[in-house]
Amino acid sequence: MNDLTPLGGGCRTAPVLKQRGQREVFCGLTGIIWLHRKMQDAFFLVVGSRTCAHLLQSAAGVMIFAEPRFGTAILEEQDLAGMKDAHTELDREVARLLARRPDIRQLFLVGSCPSEVIKIDLARAAERLTQIHAPHVRVLNYSGSGIETTFTEGEDACLASMVPVLKDTTARELLLVGALPDVVEDQMLALLGAIGIDNIRLLPARRIDDTTAVGPNTVFALTQPFLGETHAALMRRGARHIAAPFPFGEDGTTRWLQAIATEFGVSAEVFAAATDAPRDRARRAIAQASEHLAGKSVFFFPDSQLEIPLARFLTRECGMTAIEVGSPYIHDTLHGPDLDLLAAGPQISEGQDVDLQLDRARAARPDLTICGLGLANPLEAEGLTTKWAIELVFTPVHFYEQAGDLAGLFSRPMRRKSLLRLEAAE
Repeated sequence: MNDLTPLGGGCRTAPVLKQRGQREVFCGLTGIIWLHRKMQDAFFLVVGSRTCAHLLQSAAGVMIFAEPRFGTAILEEQDLAGMKDAHTELDREVARLLARRPDIRQLFLVGSCPSEVIKIDLARAAERLTQIHAPHVRVLNYSGSGIETTFTEGEDACLASMVPVLKDTTARELLLVGALPDVVEDQMLALLGAIGIDNIRLLPARRIDDTTAVGPNTVFALTQPFLGETHAALMRRGARHIAAPFPFGEDGTTRWLQAIATEFGVSAEVFAAATDAPRDRARRAIAQASEHLAGKSVFFFPDSQLEIPLARFLTRECGMTAIEVGSPYIHDTLHGPDLDLLAAGPQISEGQDVDLQLDRARAARPDLTICGLGLANPLEAEGLTTKWAIELVFTPVHFYEQAGDLAGLFSRPMRRKSLLRLEAAE
């Protein structure tokens, strides 16, 4: 862990360019793609249009006959015309779904963009359906509407909806918050177990029977930087947040673990014994993967709220220089520890006016541009090297064992561009 303060200070107190204009992001429904894989007894029922259904099916890469743990209750013309009672129709569809899928223990009613969906009181519907189908099924609701949420905020809204119904506990426990691939979650639990922390609960848990509880003696650590509403909901339940940089790369992972170790009084000797070997592996993997990154510049368009911790990783551990770091939202309590470690210099921006930000990217001509799918191809056509931001969400990138893979995600487009130039020169 590099304990040096960034030269010139960090970016936590740097001026933030706030823009509110046209933005290029996916809606919060896309969070269902990874949440339905994580929560093995849950089902996500989107109340929406055929557009919602097409988005989910194409994004997930699965066909309906494969019985995924999500679906869409499509509003037909008669529903939109008010010829049918939406709540009656919803109750009927839910009853049919639960009769056909008795494995469902948690059902999420997910709101979407159409105006007629916004008019439906899904919170009241969830309460009513819980009374009908309890105790076997718990019904909750949240919004994945693109009007209210961007991309990763779908997970935040989902987890925040779960917090009020978590059981009470007075035990001193660590709650780890954020959906991770199972293999990464297992690595995380093994690391914490190695430093002697095993009184751990997870949100989301893989199954509803893996009881997650919260109370005044609960301390929680976030694994994802886009969980602002979940953070606030847990604080309202009396839990206390362990602030730390997010566990990306060797440095970020070590600082995240160290913050938890300090909270639970783990000795320096125990901590070192558990982390020295994986830290060394991570450093060597990063050094090998980041050969094409050192000395290069990077520009982040806002997409997932991963931008600030990833900029910290690229600048501190891969030798890159950040020109602009844009994020849809900046939450000081969540992002502050990473901003402290991000050396002063880059423009920090919140929100987006996409045309203005495109102008800044074109003027800066960064070596690598992190952006959404809709912007990548046009920028590539203009000679800029790009990386799809969405891949950083769908790929395992947390903790020591994935640190080299994380650096590799950024270096691959740089290597590709170098090879193309060599071929062109020949």
